[in-house]
Amino acid sequence: MPDPIYCPSAPVLVTGATGYVAGWLVKRLLEEGYTVHAPVRDPDNSDKVGHLEALGADAPGRIVFFKADLLDPGSYADAMAGCELVFHTASPFTSKISDPQRDLVDPALKGTHNVLSTATQTLSVTRVVVTSSCAAIYGDSIDVAEAPNQTLTEAQWNETSRLDHQAYSYSKTVAEKAAWAIAQAQDQWRLVTVNPSLVVGPGVAAAHTSESFNLMKQIAGGAMKAGAPPFEIGMVDVRDVADAHMRAGFLPDAEGRHITSAETLSFADLGRALSAEMGGQWPFPRSELPKWLVWLAGPLTNKAVTREWAEKNLSHPWNADNSKAREQLGLTFHSVVDAAAEMVQQMADSGQIRKR
Repeated sequence: MPDPIYCPSAPVLVTGATGYVAGWLVKRLLEEGYTVHAPVRDPDNSDKVGHLEALGADAPGRIVFFKADLLDPGSYADAMAGCELVFHTASPFTSKISDPQRDLVDPALKGTHNVLSTATQTLSVTRVVVTSSCAAIYGDSIDVAEAPNQTLTEAQWNETSRLDHQAYSYSKTVAEKAAWAIAQAQDQWRLVTVNPSLVVGPGVAAAHTSESFNLMKQIAGGAMKAGAPPFEIGMVDVRDVADAHMRAGFLPDAEGRHITSAETLSFADLGRALSAEMGGQWPFPRSELPKWLVWLAGPLTNKAVTREWAEKNLSHPWNADNSKAREQLGLTFHSVVDAAAEMVQQMADSGQIRKR
């Protein structure tokens, strides 16, 4: 990566530092010698921050914790003081929700307003990198067919998700749109966004709350042994996503949105590849269930699999153009299967899944 535009003496803020993607980003920053300001709900909770303290123990950089909350206006001011670069990664990614407005939209949207408004009030800040998602570019797989050349690009926005359908995608869309509105209303700092597809790979902690781990538990733990839904999606190594953030933050000319997706695989494709790499004793899916069966039975076994979701996402191809991330950020993508295998092994070693 070319020389950064910021001096290592300036601290770097990372919201959501205890998260899955953020953990690898913090690791990279510490290895490069930066002081990382990490605002968290409870800086004294060793169960939450212990793995980050361990990352800083042998690195040239150091990590400093601050108390802050996404829904508390102004609570990031102390952590942001003196920072030139802000990484805003904090946003929930989970399907275990009871109230989509409270559990997904409010933290994503209000958190974005809180962090970026504080950035505008902090005169040292010159760049903000927001972790968005391909979910802010499209809502359902069927939308890909409407894209130019049936391929998603940074020019598109998700126009189909709603609070009652694809609530996570809706939350990422409204949050990123709010970020761009705030950025365009000022001229102090530049906004750059990273838009990853499904993130896979090991975490810097043994366990994370990201939905990526819940999904991998289904793929590797036997829930799809009889067959996977006929569903394909873009995937990317978590370490490549962290690298994309570094480049979005430090490259002088980085601008705009960046689709960060390495390759497209179906769940059955991934299951067969993992079986070949890790051995046939794992209960990975090797075949696909018929769409009509998932449409019929899915809502009875998983409330997230509605018939509208099944109709709009199953048996539809998924394609995205990652050329901007490759050419303008200089990003090199690594094997998704290798990353997923490391993820499965980490989950097995920590007792979250086991061979059957």
